[in-house]
Formats: sequence, C-alpha cells, structure tokens
Amino acid sequence: MKTRTHEFEEHTTSTAKPVLKGLLVGSIIGAATALLFAPRSGEETRAEIRDKATEIRDRTTETVKDTVSQAKSKVSGLKDNVLEKAEEFKQRGKHTASEQLDRVSQTAEAGKQKVQEY
Repeated sequence: MKTRTHEFEEHTTSTAKPVLKGLLVGSIIGAATALLFAPRSGEETRAEIRDKATEIRDRTTETVKDTVSQAKSKVSGLKDNVLEKAEEFKQRGKHTASEQLDRVSQTAEAGKQKVQEY
C-alpha cells in the first residue's frame, strides 16, 4: 500500500526527470548550434564550448538542488501533517474508548442494582 508521502515522491521524481532532461538536451543543442554557426577559430570555439558546458553544468546542478530542496520541504510538511492526524486519531480513540467504558460500567451498575432488587 502506498502512502501519500511515497506517492508524492514518485510524482515529484516522475515530473522532475523530463524537465531536467529537456533542460539539458535543449541547452546542449542550442549551445552546439550557436558554436557551429559562429565564425571563429578552433581555439575560440573550444574555449566557448568549455565555457558553455560549465555554464550548463552549473545551471543543471542548481536546478537539481532547488528541486530536491522543494521536494524535501514538501515531504517534511506532509510528514508533520501525518503525525498531527495520527495524534488526533489517537486522542479520538482514547476518548471513544473512555466513553464506551463509562457506558459499560453504567450498564453493569444498573444490572447489579436490578439483581439486588429481586
């Protein structure tokens, strides 16, 4: 049985992967196209490729860090919510059990009095 947290993690992972892939592939294609059509020397082109690759790596790393941070924050919030609900249900259960015990005690006492009357 999947929990809400597990479902959220799967959803976050399944939606983040295509976005990151698209970002990476689009950046590479755009950078390669720009470099191939630019009238520069081989050394300048190689330097430009290095710079663009570093820039893409840094942007991708930052995007991944942001996505992971957001996911952790949401999971933490869900965890807190689940713990609050569990405590609420626990208290409700204690209250209901106490009420039922009181009713049983009252019924037993009433039955005891009826037996004593006969």
